[in-house]
Amino acid sequence: MKNFLLKFCCFFMWVLLFACESNGQEKLSISVTEFEVKLNTENYQILDVRTAGEFKAGYLKGALQADWLNKKEFEERTRHLNPEKSLLVYCASGVRSEQAAKWLLKKGFKEVYNLKGGTAAWQVSGKKLEASQTVAQLSVNDFEKKIQSGIVLVDVGAEWCPPCKKMEPVIHQLETELAAKFKLVKVDGGNDIEVMKHIKADALPTFVIYKNGKEVWRDFGIVSKDVLRSKLTQ
Repeated sequence: MKNFLLKFCCFFMWVLLFACESNGQEKLSISVTEFEVKLNTENYQILDVRTAGEFKAGYLKGALQADWLNKKEFEERTRHLNPEKSLLVYCASGVRSEQAAKWLLKKGFKEVYNLKGGTAAWQVSGKKLEASQTVAQLSVNDFEKKIQSGIVLVDVGAEWCPPCKKMEPVIHQLETELAAKFKLVKVDGGNDIEVMKHIKADALPTFVIYKNGKEVWRDFGIVSKDVLRSKLTQ
């Protein structure tokens, strides 16, 4: 009887732990076919957990990027995703993204699916990745010309950066509300590397305000519209 109770308790604890680990999901890693079906559903967020260099070489359409191996970057960027909205994650082979998916579930994301086999399996199945367009870097000289007169807001960001995407409507609203009051200069955080080095911008997004070529203010991450407005109108 004691042995039966012991075995029953062990089995119950295993079931409980499994349920907690999967967060109620039937499974965590799914096939290319299953992943593609979900990918074509508009309600999913897509996250590439590879490095920025890997991402630039080829990615899934609509994906945001946060490097799982850079814990500080990963935590900062993923906190701007919606934990209530389903999330699809992938990497090159499915290993990093599976680790990331488990971490995200523990952090409160309700539904996270990992692409089994990663982009390697995706391509073996005959499916293509989106390729970054080759765009000439903004030169330091051209950048300096852009900031020499009037009030200039420099926005260092990227389309695949979650907090950058969150700031886009804020910047658009300011352009509308403060029309002709300032000029916006966008620096591509995935391409304009020399300019980023020149102005010492090592976080995305970074915002810098110049008045007649002189830096007067900067901040990074999520910045409220009120703060930006006040700094632009001082």
